[in-house]
Amino acid sequence: MATWTIDPDHAVGEFTVYHMMVTPVHGQFNTVRGRVLFDPADPGNASVEVEIDAAGIHTGVERRDNHLKSADFFDVERFPVISFKSTAIEVVALNNLNIAGDLTMHGITLPVTFSTRFLGPSMFHDNELNRTYTTYGFRAAASIKREDFGMFWNVEIEDGGFMVGKTVDIVFNAEIDLED
Repeated sequence: MATWTIDPDHAVGEFTVYHMMVTPVHGQFNTVRGRVLFDPADPGNASVEVEIDAAGIHTGVERRDNHLKSADFFDVERFPVISFKSTAIEVVALNNLNIAGDLTMHGITLPVTFSTRFLGPSMFHDNELNRTYTTYGFRAAASIKREDFGMFWNVEIEDGGFMVGKTVDIVFNAEIDLED
């Protein structure tokens, strides 16, 4: 089984949550690292470990980013890392996997299954380094309930809804490179 490294320049954790029950708000985490044990001929025996810097959250609105970093949400001073470690992988179809594992966020670890598609390989020769890179791309998606991870802050709005949706859609996109 080969060891692959998540390329931090080509990896992002993205999320979408509804504001006032009507508008999807998007954000992302840009500091991602991790390793994947992966044999393309036997993807069901792979394993995945990912770490994301929670303080690197970016929604495009500084005030919102600061609130999300606070104790109301991610509490990045106490919980600086979001992590995922796979526990089982199911091959669903060609290049499609269900990756089950433990997601740790805001100090709480819960099982989550990501519906995952992988593409590749792609090869690139870097003439400056005289090195050929072999790369696979992954897109993994899941939905979680943020309150399950201890993020309860909200404001009730007039029609009985809430300021911040309780369900969060997560997408993780990454390239992995074969380690030398």
